[in-house]
Amino acid sequence: MHLTAEQRIELESVLRVGYDGSVSARAQIVLWWDDGHSAAEIATMNGATRPTVYKWVDRYAEGGLAALEDRVSTGRPQSISAKVRARILALTRTSPPVETGLTHWSSHGMAKYLRRHENISVSHNFIAALWREHNLKPHRQGTFKVSRDPDFSTKVIDVVGLYLDPPAGAVVLSFDEKTQVQALQRTQPMLPIDFGKTEKRTHDYKRHGTTTLPVLRPETDHRVPDVHESGAQAVPEESTDPRCSGQPVHP
Repeated sequence: MHLTAEQRIELESVLRVGYDGSVSARAQIVLWWDDGHSAAEIATMNGATRPTVYKWVDRYAEGGLAALEDRVSTGRPQSISAKVRARILALTRTSPPVETGLTHWSSHGMAKYLRRHENISVSHNFIAALWREHNLKPHRQGTFKVSRDPDFSTKVIDVVGLYLDPPAGAVVLSFDEKTQVQALQRTQPMLPIDFGKTEKRTHDYKRHGTTTLPVLRPETDHRVPDVHESGAQAVPEESTDPRCSGQPVHP
């Protein structure tokens, strides 16, 4: 095989532009062959084998530059029907049934549910691969917030600005409640999982009862009573722990 001037220019342009790492390496093989190098010499220079050299020289002779690109493999025909695939995707975008005892789908949990309740037998590996193919992540959860405060943007700028660019000598203090058990209701309905999107819930909530840890004032060693949203003080439960008795605690 001998290259024409146009063919050499085309192959050399692939090397200059860096069209594709693999295609460039194959184009170089063809150019070396046209320069008169043997297959053994080209294999040594390219770090390939002689059969590989013969393969790409023959491929170029048959189809030109386009033949140096990887051929698309048709692969094995799908053994799982489109109906089953659609059912798995639809089920993934809903919450697990109560009888499963699951809060979120896992590949193992869904495979077990499909086998027991819908007579569909697929492996958990297939389900995980299908999720990756459609960018579904049922094991992940995000948050969102909808604010009705017209000054919300201004307040966010002020608060974030304290952390990103605090005034000289400033001390930023953050306060948070320390409750053990809370019955929570999110302020907005949960946003379901979707293709390329995780399930999302609001980060704020409405409390329906709490159990609060006792807190001691450093200056008096007295318990700070819990305060509900209405402002009324909660009556502490009886406890044998002297820290919860409302009396001073002495070492």
